[in-house]
Amino acid sequence: MARNRVVAASTGNPLLTQFVSAVNRANLASTLNNAHGITVFAPTNAAFQKLGTTQLNSLLNNPTQLKKVLQFHVVNQRITPAELPNGSFVTREGSRITTSGSGTTFTVNGTANIVCGNIRTVNATVYLIDSVLMPPS
Repeated sequence: MARNRVVAASTGNPLLTQFVSAVNRANLASTLNNAHGITVFAPTNAAFQKLGTTQLNSLLNNPTQLKKVLQFHVVNQRITPAELPNGSFVTREGSRITTSGSGTTFTVNGTANIVCGNIRTVNATVYLIDSVLMPPS
């Protein structure tokens, strides 16, 4: 993934096919690929499946809400593992997310586990998470 921009790199990851599809559906691919020094907390395919068919279809068929949800997963800075234990970051959506944990066990907003992280792409750092984060209403 290190040789490509974030969405292009994610396209080659079999765990992120649903994420890439959602990003494309929300018209965010070029925005994320052209951003510099961002962090993406990318929900895995299993994370999207946890939403259930009805909620997932509702989200995918509402481009405005989908864009808001996806931008809630993106921070305008590269986050290192050293910043995860007690992190608080403003997302591109405009709200804050928090990270906590220690060692190799970290969560985002207390609900999503980071299953794999600190993956470098040309323009981003990626952390794979096991739940889709929902921004505050």
